[in-house]
Amino acid sequence: MDEARESGYDPDLVTTNVSARRITLAAIRDASRTVYAAAIRTPLVRVELGDGGELYLKLEALQPIGSFKIRGAYNVIRQLTPAELHDGVWTVSAGNAAQGVAFAARQAGARCSVMVMDTAPDTKIRAIERLGASIVRATYDECWQTVVSHGSPRMTGYFVHPFDDDRFIAGNATAGLEILEDLPDVAAIVAPLGGGGLLAGIAAAVRELKPDTRVYAAEPDTAAPLAASLAAGRPLYFDHWIASFVDGAGGKSVLETMWPLLAPLAGSIVVSLDEVARAMKLAAERARVIAEGAAGCAIAAALSGRAGTGKIVAVVSGGNIDLAKFAALVGACDQ
Repeated sequence: MDEARESGYDPDLVTTNVSARRITLAAIRDASRTVYAAAIRTPLVRVELGDGGELYLKLEALQPIGSFKIRGAYNVIRQLTPAELHDGVWTVSAGNAAQGVAFAARQAGARCSVMVMDTAPDTKIRAIERLGASIVRATYDECWQTVVSHGSPRMTGYFVHPFDDDRFIAGNATAGLEILEDLPDVAAIVAPLGGGGLLAGIAAAVRELKPDTRVYAAEPDTAAPLAASLAAGRPLYFDHWIASFVDGAGGKSVLETMWPLLAPLAGSIVVSLDEVARAMKLAAERARVIAEGAAGCAIAAALSGRAGTGKIVAVVSGGNIDLAKFAALVGACDQ
């Protein structure tokens, strides 16, 4: 216990027992006092739909790295001791978590390396390199196994898990605090599901401060393990997983360790890739926002009507997409 406190990981702030896993408001408040040394407080903008619906976009794409991941990554790394930072830090990522960890590591003066899955777009690869991190390429399956096992024999240093870490989740949860502060009467919040760290954080903040607000996951129909897991009442592997441009959402399974945090969600809204592309186009036209696939997935889910009525917030989780790919996707919506 004393060693945990010395490392900056306070067991009084975060519950670590998996079966009763909970991200406390104290942990989230603690993160909110420091996370803005790296992250910014992003705006919440209303999008006029013309049908009476009220859609708001939480613009995490405006973060310094173009993604919400900076919140969680910084909240972990700022708590590491000099001894833990000595041999550098590393993570595994499709791109956004890698940028968050690399950015936070650079602020801490620590080396960073990243195991990057082969589905990561060039835009994210180049951004990781600009932040000074070294890249170790791997298949999607090797990366997902690393996520599940929390380690890899190919990597050295302190492993910063891209979502299955209570400190990372508490950092992500600061986005939820901002939504509740800016839109106190929010009816529902929709965010994309990759590993679940963003949703778990937002749901934790909402549960403590406005429990009547519904929190939904958004998943592409090519990779929707949470929808299947919620239907079965237990974490499942998604048998028909297909890689797509929604690279920041849609994992192959729901981790058992994440299940206690995700099971209480209001549900998972599954959308098609065509719906995602149309949502990306809408965000560009109505809000002048470039949303990557995962963010488009949340917008599409919010537009589906399945999040219910009232003021609906879609978390635009990131904007890191190759512009040529973005143009091709939104251009195809006209055909």
